[in-house]
Amino acid sequence: MATYTGMLLEIDLSTGTISTSTIDDNVQRKFIGGAGLAAKLFLDRVSPDIDPLSDKNVLFLMAGPLSGTNFPTSSRLVAAFKSPQTGIWGQASAGGSFAAEMKRAGYDGIAITGSSSKPVYLVIEDDKVEIKDAADIWGKDCYETTDILKERHGAKVDIVEIGPAGENLVKFASILNGKWGFISRCGGGAVMGSKKLKAVVIRGTGKVTPANPDGLENVRKTVLDKVKESVISQALQAAGTAMGVEVNAMTGVLPVKNYTVGDGNFLAPKLTGGAITEQYLTKPHACLTCPIACKRTVKVSEGPYAIEEGPGPQYETVGAFGSLIVNEDLAAVIKMGEMANRYGMDSISCGATIAFAMECFEKGLIASKDLDGGQLRWGNPDDVLAVMEKIAKRQGFGDVLAEGSRSAAKKIGNNAEDYTVEIKGLEFALYDVRGSHGHGLGFIMSNRGACHVASDIGKIESGWTTWPDIGITGGYDPKADEGKGELNVTCENVSMLSNSATLCQFCLMSISITDLTEALKASTGFDYDLNEIMECGDRIWMLQRGLNNLMGITAADDRMPKRLMTPHTEGGAAGSVLNVELLLKDYYKARGLDANGRPLKDKLNALGLSDLAARL
Repeated sequence: MATYTGMLLEIDLSTGTISTSTIDDNVQRKFIGGAGLAAKLFLDRVSPDIDPLSDKNVLFLMAGPLSGTNFPTSSRLVAAFKSPQTGIWGQASAGGSFAAEMKRAGYDGIAITGSSSKPVYLVIEDDKVEIKDAADIWGKDCYETTDILKERHGAKVDIVEIGPAGENLVKFASILNGKWGFISRCGGGAVMGSKKLKAVVIRGTGKVTPANPDGLENVRKTVLDKVKESVISQALQAAGTAMGVEVNAMTGVLPVKNYTVGDGNFLAPKLTGGAITEQYLTKPHACLTCPIACKRTVKVSEGPYAIEEGPGPQYETVGAFGSLIVNEDLAAVIKMGEMANRYGMDSISCGATIAFAMECFEKGLIASKDLDGGQLRWGNPDDVLAVMEKIAKRQGFGDVLAEGSRSAAKKIGNNAEDYTVEIKGLEFALYDVRGSHGHGLGFIMSNRGACHVASDIGKIESGWTTWPDIGITGGYDPKADEGKGELNVTCENVSMLSNSATLCQFCLMSISITDLTEALKASTGFDYDLNEIMECGDRIWMLQRGLNNLMGITAADDRMPKRLMTPHTEGGAAGSVLNVELLLKDYYKARGLDANGRPLKDKLNALGLSDLAARL
């Protein structure tokens, strides 16, 4: 229907079978696309008790209803799977052009199941799909793989690929979209590695036509004007996402020394987006159809951390390889980011796991002999670069850290869990939530673990945006707990929409939810209104939560790590700590969860999820 193709490309790597199936219009309407549609397909097709690294896991690569149009920031690709890192629902997304190529090739998504007996890659050219031998590129890093496959198949193809970390089943291995899109969280790279799938190459020559072209063009112009006029968009364009380093340091939200230091103002100016722009920026970089261009193209010309011109670090990478490990050397941060990209590792989980290991080293839980004579000293870039290589190759103690901080802590013992900062097995995105309590609740209730894009409540608390059309008018105290339950439910539902419509959240910060509704209405032809759209967000969140319940998640997993329950004595969040009991009490009531953290049956039935209700 309109921008939907209604087609799912199905590839079984065990048998080499390639086929297509159809997606019902009613399913598209209720689950939109992207992460929402992936969750519905997962529920219908995949047993929740599978081993994530078995051939039974399915990797879904999903576009959204705006993919392939010229709507601003509509280029995100979603990957969904059962996570090898957390053992629950896993999803990640990145901007680029792969989703647009997928739609032009005639597919709303790709479902990859089974496992090949040897390394392979896929080539998709419209309705021509081939499984090719990848022996010569197995072992290559992500940048090398991109260059080789573009030379082999043409400059216009788009590619998703894994590096050595994915091949070696590092639990936080990422999938890269070329050199610029980082589908990083939850270990999707390890899922591809378990399937011996090195890459997917795609090229589509079809046209994506909205149901109401004039209507979509009108809302596109409105949205484009709003995005360009937005102060936040202008700041992102000028300094990239790392502009947030100094702001978060002032408010006590920037994590420092594995969340043990409350005041990061001593190092923030050395790591901020302005410093990147002044010292290393060569030009901004934008995803397809994006007017913001928040990404940084950088070059470090000399010194031990020199790199050629290429992708620079975003806020999360700067935090993970900068403030979290007390590294003030911006060139070293850039080098670590490049290493994570080339090897194909989530910079958030990688940096957080290393910060955890540094604290264990400091306290004597890890010795130099464990590190083959090496060390893990705070602020020492060379120690970090050495252990990153060991992690990617699963060499020595790197094999322990490759499992992520939760699993590594269990192996190390001696109460090492006290030094981990994770929820449901996923390490925190780089926000010390003692300075942003609603954001902390968002981390607790995120369906993939401690996630910064599962709820927009952190942006609301910081005053970066409001959505009056759905009752979010601003003026919230970041360090207050009252009222955050219902607010977070609304913000989560909005995030479900952006993750399913595959629209960048930076665009959504500048527009209204009514604008998004009108865009979806014009593109799909469904007569959506604002209420139905928000109900879709509610339905998608509940479906993902129900999947997690089927995978073993209960109320006991909705927790804040011990480290974050101790208040700082200095900095912008000094003395502040979340009242988790109050936050969860209000949230469960607003969301419709029972005391065990499971969706209420009546709520599921009202959302049209009676099949999930029956299974729960």
